Order: sequence, then C-alpha cells, then structure tokens
Amino acid sequence: MSEARAITFYIDADACPVKAEAYKVAERYGLKVFVVANSFMQVPRDPMIERVIVPAGMDVADDWIAERVSRGDVVITADVPLADRCIKAGADVIAPSGKPFSPDSIGMALATRNLMTDLRSAGEQTRGPAPFSPRQRSDFLSALDLAVVRLKRAGFADGKR
Repeated sequence: MSEARAITFYIDADACPVKAEAYKVAERYGLKVFVVANSFMQVPRDPMIERVIVPAGMDVADDWIAERVSRGDVVITADVPLADRCIKAGADVIAPSGKPFSPDSIGMALATRNLMTDLRSAGEQTRGPAPFSPRQRSDFLSALDLAVVRLKRAGFADGKR
C-alpha cells in the first residue's frame, strides 16, 4: 500500500495578513509550508517552512504556485485569478478573510474582480478593501483547520508520523 500524499500549504505571501496563523495551523499538523513572494520576507526558522523568492514580474509568484499545486494542497491567497487556477488544479483555496473559493463561487468572484478592474480603468473611484478585522482572522483559522481536517478524512496525510 502506498503512503498517503502529505497536505502542503502554499501562501501567496506579498500582501498576506494571516501568515502567522497559517504557520500555527501547519505546526499543529506538521505540514510543509511554501511562502512565495517576489522579495525577501522573514519566515520562522523551521524546516517545514520554506521561503521561496521568485523574480520580480507580473504573476511570477502566481505561476510558481499554480504550476505546483494539486489535490491535497491548500493555497492561501486573495488573488482571484490565482485562486481560479489553483481550483482547476484541484487544490483547496482560502482567502485571508477565511472565505473559501470553490468551483461554484469562483466564477462570480472573477466576474466581480473584472468589473471592478474595468470601473477603475474607466476612472471610477472605488473603495479599497476594509481594514482587516480580528473576526476575519478567526474565520481564516477556522476555514484553514476545516480544510485540513477534510483533506485528512479524504486520505491525505499530515506531516506527523
């Protein structure tokens, strides 16, 4: 019998406000974490947390993540096009707010993102995101823990032996 594939976290890290929370969940389950950014970023000294610095450029970090994820991985990102690519690869995707992206919800998220991009390019003043709240941090922790539990039930392994 083959060994179950381990669950891995991929963090789109440049503007991610919940890296510390993801590290805590990963530590609890003994999971590998890739922290992907296009500039140096401090990460905990832990062999299970790997900093990946990609070259500067449009979507380079997104490409690095999307080319590696598959079923059993969890991607943490607010980037809707990246979320779409990762869902198509079979990964679970969670926004820093705790909102999971799914095959059922990604179409509306892409449409909304594209509409807002069109409005901004036409000169429309749009509001940015609301300040990140403690509630969103709590929602993220719950969603991430739930994703790991669901993947373990589906036969994927945590890092503990």
